[in-house]
Amino acid sequence: MKIHEYQARDLLRSYGVPVPPGEVITSIEQAAPAYKAAVAEAGLGEGGLAVIKAQVHAGGRGKAGFVKLVRSAKEAEDAARFMLTNKMVSNQTGPEGLDVKKLIVAAGVDIEHEYYLAITTDRKTRRNVLIASAEGGVEIEEVAKTNPAAIIKTPLHPLLGLQPHQARTVAFKLGFKGKQVGQAIKVMTGLAQAFLAKDCSIAEINPLVLTAANPDHPDGPQEGQVLAIDAKFNFDDNATFRHKDIQALFDPAEENPAELTAHKFGLSYIALDGNIGCLVNGAGLAMATMDTIKLEGGDPANFLDVGGSASEEAVTEAFRIILSDDRVKGILVNIFGGIMDCAVIAAGIVNAAKQIGFTVPLVVRLEGSNVEAGRKILKEAANSLPTLQAAEDLGDAAKKVCGAVG
Repeated sequence: MKIHEYQARDLLRSYGVPVPPGEVITSIEQAAPAYKAAVAEAGLGEGGLAVIKAQVHAGGRGKAGFVKLVRSAKEAEDAARFMLTNKMVSNQTGPEGLDVKKLIVAAGVDIEHEYYLAITTDRKTRRNVLIASAEGGVEIEEVAKTNPAAIIKTPLHPLLGLQPHQARTVAFKLGFKGKQVGQAIKVMTGLAQAFLAKDCSIAEINPLVLTAANPDHPDGPQEGQVLAIDAKFNFDDNATFRHKDIQALFDPAEENPAELTAHKFGLSYIALDGNIGCLVNGAGLAMATMDTIKLEGGDPANFLDVGGSASEEAVTEAFRIILSDDRVKGILVNIFGGIMDCAVIAAGIVNAAKQIGFTVPLVVRLEGSNVEAGRKILKEAANSLPTLQAAEDLGDAAKKVCGAVG
């Protein structure tokens, strides 16, 4: 589960991480008042710097033109008009882009340096790890590729989490000095607490910034401050039942409608870019099915796992979800009947196919418990379902569906 940046900023703030204030708007008319309020709160007047950011579940906003710096109410209104009336297209959205329905308007800060900070799980060591870099504000994948020495990795203790001495060491490695070391430690500690408490899969601040010193401040010379000005949180879907507050942040408008429908019926569905729909029972079997389709020259249109105890209703809905994608030109069903009876599965597939009315090739491969009875049901159904073909094994099924799709 993902949340928006403005929600992530609020979450960080609740764990003591300093975050500049911002206002969420949903219309062009709200942009000018929000700009004036933001600069006024920062002690700036008209002409003060503010930033407007699109709130979508995708990265690459800056390169796509959906993060803009503005210095007047008119510029703020123009930026909001552009973002709310155009789809955002980035390397993470695909060519179809995303509609933008919310923006955040916040006062700009005078940045002296940008850093990267995140906590995620290292599958190799089976431990959570703090990742930090003095090269922030850019895609961390590029930093890792071009300058891996700039990446600092600190494993967290499985029970105690991030220790103060670890955070202090990382702060020094990042180049913080004086009071900024304590501020950086506070940020890292708050991020680690949020990650563990909310069952996150990733908690990221990019960039974490050091603001420029202000010797002319009316209250006396001010040192630079460590602030989180952008954040990203992803949560473990299987743990959100423990966090009603996090569930309340879910935005269905940002999700694929087909994936939402699949979740409702207990199905695991991920849309892909190909034209061969896949219906399987088991994640490993799904991966093998997609690989075999690719081996035969085809291209999977989705990952759809109906699980080990799918009902006829769920199978029917799975077909509806697959066929809702106009790019699908054929479907491969690959079921291994371990706990499930292949005859029951076959009957469910046939009934679902009759109910929906197939116009694309449907290739079915069954294996496991009572498989002969299941294959017999499929063979008898072929007369009334001309698009249906039975396959002996996965290789045969992939060849047939790829051949039928062309």
